[in-house]
Amino acid sequence: MYRHLITFITFVISLILFKEANAQQPNAKVPAGLTKMTTVEGISEYQLTNGLRILLAPDNSLDSITVNVVYLVGSRDEGYGESGMAHLLEHLLFKGTEQFSDIKNEFTKRGARWNGTTSYDRTNYFETFTASADNLDWALRLEADRMVNSRVAKSDLDSEMTVVRNEFEAGENSPFSVLADRMTSAAYSWHNYGRSIIGSRSDIENVPIERLQAFYRHYYQPDNAVLVVAGKFEEAEALKMVARHFGPLPRPTRKLQKTYTAEPTQDGERMVKLRRVGDTQIAATLYHIPSGAHPEYAAIDLLVTILREVPGGRLHKALVESKHATSILGFERQLREAGYAFFGANLRPDMSLDTARDDLINTIESLAAHPITAEELERARTRLLNEIEQLLADTRKFSITLTEYIAMGDWRLLFLHRDRIKQVTLDEVQHAANNYFKPSNRTLGLFIPTSTLDRAEIPAVPDVALMLEGYRGDPSVSAGEAFDPTPTNIEARIVRATLPGGMKLAMLPKKTRGGTVVASLLLHWGDEESTQNRATACDITSAMLMRGTKHHTRQTLRDTFDRLKAQVDVNNEGVSIETVRANLPDTLRLVAEVLREPTFPEKEFEQLKLAMLSSIESKRSEPGAQASLLMERHLAPYPASHWHYTPTLEERIERINGLTLAEVKQCHSELFGASDSEFSIIGDFEPEEILQLTRQLFGDWKSPRPYQRIPVPYQDITPINHDLETPDKANAVFQAGMNLRLRDDHPDYPALIVGNYLLGGSADSRLWRRIREQEGLSYNVASTLSASTFDEQGEFNIYAIYAPENRARVESAVKEELERVMKEGFTTEEVETAKAGYLQARRIARGQDKALAERLANYLTRKRTMQWDIEFETRIAALTPESILAALRKHLDFNKLTIIKAGDFSKVTTATASQ
Repeated sequence: MYRHLITFITFVISLILFKEANAQQPNAKVPAGLTKMTTVEGISEYQLTNGLRILLAPDNSLDSITVNVVYLVGSRDEGYGESGMAHLLEHLLFKGTEQFSDIKNEFTKRGARWNGTTSYDRTNYFETFTASADNLDWALRLEADRMVNSRVAKSDLDSEMTVVRNEFEAGENSPFSVLADRMTSAAYSWHNYGRSIIGSRSDIENVPIERLQAFYRHYYQPDNAVLVVAGKFEEAEALKMVARHFGPLPRPTRKLQKTYTAEPTQDGERMVKLRRVGDTQIAATLYHIPSGAHPEYAAIDLLVTILREVPGGRLHKALVESKHATSILGFERQLREAGYAFFGANLRPDMSLDTARDDLINTIESLAAHPITAEELERARTRLLNEIEQLLADTRKFSITLTEYIAMGDWRLLFLHRDRIKQVTLDEVQHAANNYFKPSNRTLGLFIPTSTLDRAEIPAVPDVALMLEGYRGDPSVSAGEAFDPTPTNIEARIVRATLPGGMKLAMLPKKTRGGTVVASLLLHWGDEESTQNRATACDITSAMLMRGTKHHTRQTLRDTFDRLKAQVDVNNEGVSIETVRANLPDTLRLVAEVLREPTFPEKEFEQLKLAMLSSIESKRSEPGAQASLLMERHLAPYPASHWHYTPTLEERIERINGLTLAEVKQCHSELFGASDSEFSIIGDFEPEEILQLTRQLFGDWKSPRPYQRIPVPYQDITPINHDLETPDKANAVFQAGMNLRLRDDHPDYPALIVGNYLLGGSADSRLWRRIREQEGLSYNVASTLSASTFDEQGEFNIYAIYAPENRARVESAVKEELERVMKEGFTTEEVETAKAGYLQARRIARGQDKALAERLANYLTRKRTMQWDIEFETRIAALTPESILAALRKHLDFNKLTIIKAGDFSKVTTATASQ
């Protein structure tokens, strides 16, 4: 099964022997129901109306006949939980039918040599017997019967399981076999060629008989099979027998679906280490190669021969002659889809595995530096062609050889491949070596013998029903209260207060499941002048707060928060907190310690800088990060010293590298404080207790200097349309954006919000329906619209991801939908559905305590109550298609959209140019 070359050679010799005899045989008359398709080098192809294809290869020099039925199904066609099913079914088809109850005995009685084999792309069943009309008729009748009438019974599966398990275990005993399986699994991320043909033990032992039966009925049909008859027979009589036994089988109504999983290009070296009991070491490499029908495959076949031959091959000279290995091997899998070439070396225990590994890799991957010579090519070509001429005629091997090429797509590929071997040039062989035998396409495998096994045995999945029988859970967990998240009810429950130091509080006590509490603390500090040239330092300041205090290290901080069941996130704008009622006081005390008493450890500072630098570096080639960066810099241009300035990646790296710990500490000591802050809390707590505790913890934490919000004025920006090249990225990003002269208290704001919701703000929006659902160009496409509470500054943005080759289609679809909206607006049905959906989404958000806490804290900043929600949603409910369209036309000029596209467009351009 693994050496198609041997069977190929055998077959060609068979052809030499039977072509002369065949030339004397008159053309056979074709029975009704059969159509002659073609004849190539003595082999004739026919087809029945039910789809079965028949290959006749008469050879009167033999005294035997081989009948081989090939089914175009193998391990490549298996689904989840079905690994090994094709092979398991191969065993069961020898168990019999109602007509042939004991197939193996039938073969024995007729002295036949028989077997079945399973591979990635096909399964075949063959028998070789003494040439006679009776034997041929019997064999064809048997194969036609078991094609559709095999028992595939549970009793047979149970009885055969021991045999299959034993076959599996035999493979597991072989270090080479196991290593090869592990390497193919590592080499193929998605394609089924990465799965062992024999399957996994759990699938083999547990597959339901119903799935095997369904698999059999689906694939074992005449339209998915090829019948090969080779040897000594009368062609006309053979055709009559085929028509008699296979002709009545109906063509199935089901439609076979082609597999479509393609293995992506390997993008880096992969490695497998196997540690098992053994006596020798193995070093091996695997490389992806094209499909067996590809024109380059002849060059690869010759190339593998040049490398593997003994004693003149390169691997033998490099490893065996140098005494770095005891033997070498090499082969390639010629498959229907992209296969692989495999090379290996066996070593004694006292040999250096590292040396053999390096020699193996260097010999194979240095072919560009040490090109193939004309002498090596001709030696390999001569060897292959001589073997074709020298092999004995063996109809069984011949049949198997045809099996492999049938599975590749057409039996005639065998002859084409032979001709290509004769014609391939030195440049073509060298090109194959340079193109496929390279590090990024390599999977390395090492077998390391060990006498001490130390493995992590994973226990079986427990019986969940049995495990949970009688389980009642913890009865002490509180269920919480029913809470109506309407703005009116929320406002009625809020307790507001202001601390003497300036902190504003909004407290919403309610009974929650498990006594949970969430809180949001917003800190405001500094002004435009005091934050000049300090953006990087203050960003790192907030990141350093959780890395050590006067009383806790970074680790003990984390441990203590874990003990308190608290999730705490800190940034330069504040803190978010989640905990439970019993631990709320201690959690708030620890948060206060984090904010007020950080120690800024030098070691943590250096680790943080390295982490940030690594994160920045990772964004250099990311389409989304590059597009967002350019969009921010274009729509919001500020001086480099300004707090709102967006630095380039290079500038960020330079700033972090130049930052000192002293600057970080100064940001905290000179700017941080709670004089201008807002604290909201929702959940199971007592408001008076929290009021007293926050006064104690934050009441005297004064801001070093008065806070003054840094304004964000509207900027009228000239639009650009720009492409960013991000090499080797399979996904591209489309971003479009524009600034709006808009505040969120503008009368048109509700209409703009719903207009955006209809345009791209939901999964039923225009952009979503057009770009994702109708044209399938993007997994994710959306638009957003926002506006400031304080400044006349808003933004409208569109985002989509897509394949680089769809760049023009995505941009065109976006523009067409924008133009369509501005021209036609939205229907009444669309608007009513959108309003209902948007209002429902707001209600759901109010029912999420964390989101509501953030809103309440922000409302304290904006000096708003939930009355704002009531009025805003009332205005939403009153919107009409006309008012929405009028607002869009008034505020959105899509000619001012800046468009950024980032992706690997060079490949698309190159491919287009080459067409």
